Amino acid sequence: MAISPIALKAYAQAAKMPRPETVQPHTEAKSFTSTLQDSLRNVNNLRQESVGMIESFAAGENQNVHELMIAMQKASLSMNMTSAVRNKLMEAYKEVMRMPF
Repeated sequence: MAISPIALKAYAQAAKMPRPETVQPHTEAKSFTSTLQDSLRNVNNLRQESVGMIESFAAGENQNVHELMIAMQKASLSMNMTSAVRNKLMEAYKEVMRMPF
């Protein structure tokens, strides 16, 4: 059975990759609070961007309806996702509070 040159090249590249024991662990970890704040800031920025685009479209400055609709959908989806995450967090909190100690 002959080994194709492509397989040999892939094997050589795989052999050059670092081994799992040589990979350094990720040392910088963000706290839950900072991750949550960054996410909420991003949702707010998307909403402000869509509001600004709506105002510029209404004033006649911008005629690109596609970009306006995309920005509005991004803001809507991010808000829906934020609400879903909040609801899951509240359910988890209530479940923890129901645990007997």
